[in-house]
Order: sequence, then C-alpha cells, then structure tokens
Amino acid sequence: MEAKVMKIIAYGIREDEKPYVAEWQEQHPDVQVKIVEELLLDSTVDQAEGFDGVVAYQQAPYTDNVLKTLAGYGIHYLSLRNVGVDNLNPVAVKENDFKITNVPVYSPAAIAEFSVTQLMNLLRRTKEYFRKFDRRDYRWAPEISQELNQQVVGVIGTGHIGQVAIDIYKGFGAKVIAYDKFHNPELEKEGLYVDSLDELFAQATVVTLHIPLFPETENMLNKEAFDKMNDGVFIVNASRGPLIDEKALIDALDSGKVAGAALDVLVDETKVFNHNMAGKNMDYPEFWNLESRGNVLISPHTAFYTNVAVENMVKQSLDANLSLIQTGASDHEVKFN
Repeated sequence: MEAKVMKIIAYGIREDEKPYVAEWQEQHPDVQVKIVEELLLDSTVDQAEGFDGVVAYQQAPYTDNVLKTLAGYGIHYLSLRNVGVDNLNPVAVKENDFKITNVPVYSPAAIAEFSVTQLMNLLRRTKEYFRKFDRRDYRWAPEISQELNQQVVGVIGTGHIGQVAIDIYKGFGAKVIAYDKFHNPELEKEGLYVDSLDELFAQATVVTLHIPLFPETENMLNKEAFDKMNDGVFIVNASRGPLIDEKALIDALDSGKVAGAALDVLVDETKVFNHNMAGKNMDYPEFWNLESRGNVLISPHTAFYTNVAVENMVKQSLDANLSLIQTGASDHEVKFN
C-alpha cells in the first residue's frame, strides 16, 4: 500500500526564504510543501484545506477565526518560524486543540550583534552626521561621541540573546550588569546580576531589552521607569515594541532623561514595517515623532534578518511541523498556561 503523502502549507514565505524551503523539500521527498506568499489571515486561511499542518511567520495576529477555521479542516498543528507567540490567543489555541511550535533559538548572535551595532551608532551619533552630510555640512562639532567601554550596560533578560549580547559588550570593555527572574548559573558566578530593575536603572547608562512580551512586561519602560534612570541614558529594544510606553519615551527624550534610543520594534509596527510607505499617509503620531529625531534609530524589525537566521527559521519550523504530523509531538512545542 502506497504511503500517504504528508502535506504542509507554508504562509508568508518571502523570496529570501524560498531557497531554504526548496532545500528542505529535496531532503523530504515524501512531504509536499505548498508555498503561499500571503500571510495567514481570515482572507487566506481557506487555502489550507486538505493539508496536515501549517507553517507561518507574521507580525499580525493569528485571529481566533483562523484557528477555528483550520480546526474545521482537521488541522491542529501550527509551526511558527519565529520565537514569539504573543500574537496568538491562548484561549483559542486550547479551544481548538492546537499544538504550536516555535523556533526558540534560530540565531541569538544575529539579534545580539544588531542591538550592539545600533547602540554604537547611537554613541557615535551616525544618524546626525548623515543628516549633516545630506546638507553638505562636514564639520565635526557639536556631535561629539561617547565610547562603549565607558558605559554601564544594563541587560534585561539573560536568555540566549541576552547572553550573547553580554559577551559582546564585555569584549568592548563595557561594565555589564543584568536582571532576570531566572539566573544563568555562569553569569551568577560572574556576579553580573542585580536584585531588582530599580537597581539596574540606578546604575545603567544603557538599558537594553532582551525579554519576551507578557502581560506583566508590557510597558515595562514607562514614565515611572524612566524617572528612575540616570540622566542621558540610552535605550535599546530589539525584542518587542510594547515593552516600551512610546509616549513616555517621547517625553523622556524631550526632557533629556533619555539621550537616544535604538528601536527595532514598535508598538504598532505592523502599520509601517515591511511596507513601502512612499507617498502614503499613516496614522501613527508616535512613529513620526520618533523617526524625525536625530538621536532615535528605527529599523523595521530586522535584527533577526541574516542568512543564518532565516535558514534556521525555515528548516526548523518545517522539521517541527513534520514531527507534529508524524508523532503528535515536537521538542519545540510551546505550552500555554
């Protein structure tokens, strides 16, 4: 009897991901993979009918209706090509009997290196110099820089990415302190941890975020937090936009409490990131305010975007989805409370 061909539909596949899908497909001739360039939305979910599992990556929410529709097709396996699962409703996941996997470690170095690079750009005031060059003004002053080796870098979150970032900062000679509810034993031995966020805020000249978004971490950096920081602190966020209250950040920039910010993520980033907005209007005043500033660097959620990371995200998510289809289990399954 001929074995049943397993079928996976992969949503939101970009051009840079297609070669890795093709490589994976060659290694798994018994699996049919359908590539869909559109995101997994209410308007596209019907394309999944007849498939065994779904692979997807998007910043937009996976709606309750999408999960309900997939379940109606007999599909209960969804593998994300990223780490975060904050755009899934845990209640809908459970009600529709879904098993969700992510790619927990696709390239910590990609994100850590980018966050350090952006801090260096802040310290060396490159955006301000580029603006002067656009005006054909090639004078040095008054944009004098700071050195990374003179900073006290407060790392919030010491998981895979945070640990790599710490190693890089130490290599530059910066003093590093860290805060995490869950201590890494090796970092514990080095005495890097402080006991509270307040203690980190009081010492740090740089605050960099490497934590997931949960209800308890939303708006972690708010007015109260900024008030506790040193004057002239630098903020780096390559994690999740809603970790920062953007209006409070704007006020802190206005007052000089915050000397500069590097933001790879924003609260409402789906309005702008990965879109060509040339000639288009957008109702996002916080974005326009931040983007206009010489001491704020905004990048379109690209810290992860390296060839190594993209290959791992594609192949590991397909591996996880196939494992779910074959066995009903995967080492990368995400457990929802």
